[in-house]
Amino acid sequence: MNQLWIPIVIVAVIGLIAGLGLAIASILMAVPKDEKAEDIEAMLPGANCGACGYSGCSGYAKALAHGEAQPGLCAPGGAEVAKMVSQYLGLADVDVEAKVAVVHCLGSYDNTSDKMEYEGIQTCAAAAQLAGGVSSCHYGCMGLGDCVRSCAYGAIDVCNGVAHVEPSRCKGCSMCVKACPKQLISLVPLKKQAVVRCDNCDKGAMTNKVCKVGCIGCMKCQKVCEAGAVKVEHFHATVDPEKCIGCGKCVEACPRHCLTMMEHLQA
Repeated sequence: MNQLWIPIVIVAVIGLIAGLGLAIASILMAVPKDEKAEDIEAMLPGANCGACGYSGCSGYAKALAHGEAQPGLCAPGGAEVAKMVSQYLGLADVDVEAKVAVVHCLGSYDNTSDKMEYEGIQTCAAAAQLAGGVSSCHYGCMGLGDCVRSCAYGAIDVCNGVAHVEPSRCKGCSMCVKACPKQLISLVPLKKQAVVRCDNCDKGAMTNKVCKVGCIGCMKCQKVCEAGAVKVEHFHATVDPEKCIGCGKCVEACPRHCLTMMEHLQA
C-alpha cells in the first residue's frame, strides 16, 4: 500500500514545482497593461477595418495613447469618436470628412451581359481569374458579392447583377474597397459633387459593344466643367472632389449618363 503513495507524492511534487515555476514566470514575463490604450480602444467601434492605417483598433489605440497618431482617422467612428478621443487626450477637436463607398459601375443586366455561364466558385476573386471575369466588360462588376460579404454594416447589396452601396448605412471603413478584385469601389467625400459611375478605359467603339452606359471618353464633361474638376484620360473620365463645385453641368452633358450627383445616390 505504501508503494502506491510514492508515485502519487512524486507527481504532486512535480505539479507543485511546475505550478510555482509558471507563477514566477507569469510575474517576471508579465506585459504591463496600457490602461490609456485600453480606454481609447473601448471608445473605438471595434471594426478592425484598418482604414486608419493601423493593424486594427488596438493598434490605433496604442498609437493614440503614445502620441503617435491623431484622432479622426477612424472612418467608422466618424466625428463622434474623434471628439470623444480628443477630449480624453486633452486635444482640440479635429475636422473629420465623412466618406462613403461608391461602386464605379452601372453594368446591370439591363446595360450589359455576361460573356460566359460561370459555374465555378461563387466569388468575384475566383471568377476574375477566369478570362478577366464573367461580365462582357473586362472592367465591370461581376455581381458575385465579395463586397457584400466584407461589409459589416449591411450597406451593400447586389441588384440586377451589379453591386450598390446604400450611403446612409456606409461607415467608410474601406473593407469593400479591399474586397473588390476589379478595384471598382472607392471612398468618396460625402458632399455635393459629381462621381463617375464607370471604370472602363477602352476606346469608345469597344465600350459601346459591351455596355450601353459605359464612359466612351467623349470629353463633353471635361469641356463644360468650369472648375477644371473633370479630366478625361485613357478614354475615361475622372472627377477631382477637391475641385468639384457640384454644379452638375458634367452630369447634364454626359450622353451616356454615367456621371451622377452624390445627392442622387443618397436618394
